[in-house]
Amino acid sequence: MIPAPFDYRRAEHLEEALGLLQEHGDDAKALAGGHSLLPLMKLRLATPGLLVDIGRLQDLSYVRLDDDRVRIGALTRHRDLEIDPVLREQVPLLAHVAGQVGDPQVRHRGTIGGSLAHGDPASDLPAACLALGAELTLRSARGERTVPAAEFFTGFLETALAPDELLVEISVPAVPGAGWSFQKFNRRAQDWAIVGVAAVRNGTTGVALVNMGPTPLRARAVEEALAAGASPAEAAERADEGLDPPGDLNASPEYRRHLARVLVRRALEEAQPSR
Repeated sequence: MIPAPFDYRRAEHLEEALGLLQEHGDDAKALAGGHSLLPLMKLRLATPGLLVDIGRLQDLSYVRLDDDRVRIGALTRHRDLEIDPVLREQVPLLAHVAGQVGDPQVRHRGTIGGSLAHGDPASDLPAACLALGAELTLRSARGERTVPAAEFFTGFLETALAPDELLVEISVPAVPGAGWSFQKFNRRAQDWAIVGVAAVRNGTTGVALVNMGPTPLRARAVEEALAAGASPAEAAERADEGLDPPGDLNASPEYRRHLARVLVRRALEEAQPSR
């Protein structure tokens, strides 16, 4: 399929990109790796009049430890997350999940910022960021603000990003030694997850679900059950509580509910903190 006609500008620095987004508003879209936006454009689900290419803004590609948090530039590619020594030591869940995204071609081009800004409920990295309690830094020509990951995803393929804003940084707590797990069920390798679970246990427990609603979301009932002293098996029985999973050619809502309970139990049992 062929996208609708559009203009193209390559930003040489962040201020130029922000200025173009401010000038063109809803008619402009930022292009990073392209693996989220371009398929939508080919299907005519997104028809921007202007693509602002930010893929060469090297200042937004980094991973660094800052006290008790790991800060990640939004243009850091999945492969760089997968192999980064700081991330593998301090937040191994996120490094592992980055290595499960798509195939090698996707991981060498796609960026964490692009994945989060796309807001796809079937995507892996948003769930990992939710489980970890990430904070997202958004910047525009008007200024900068920080949004918790739990408030960032607002609807199907919708986020808290304003039309003139860019996601510039993701910050996650450093959790060396924490127990963690990522469980993902799909029919074929490299397919979108039918259901996925990201869990981290480090004093408190964060559990997030893939493809169990219109947005990436936390399994709040599971977290509450664990905090009240429930066993992993007991807590997992509440994995689908209050949720409205989709039905499609791959799975019915009932099957997704079953998978969520099974995968959450496995994740909680695997995610035992180091002694």
